[in-house]
Amino acid sequence: MIGVQGLTVSAAHGFGRSNRHDAVFRGALYKIDSRPKLVLEWVGADEDVDGVIRAIVRNAGTGQIGDGKIFVSPIEEVIRIRTGERGEGAL
Repeated sequence: MIGVQGLTVSAAHGFGRSNRHDAVFRGALYKIDSRPKLVLEWVGADEDVDGVIRAIVRNAGTGQIGDGKIFVSPIEEVIRIRTGERGEGAL
């Protein structure tokens, strides 16, 4: 267990290097470029980043095309709206 206290999961559609696929809707053939995807968002302390990345790769990786990507970005500030608390305490 890595101790993640919160995670946001969103449904999305997108495309990358994977091939287009065909779909039939009301008898018409369409080329579909986008595929259903999941977006996981996590914000946490810098010292937890490597552990979270390892957990995602270990549990979500199949070795197949479409496993996805992990983007790591700095967060400038976090503010809890209800209390006005700022910084790590607001997480």
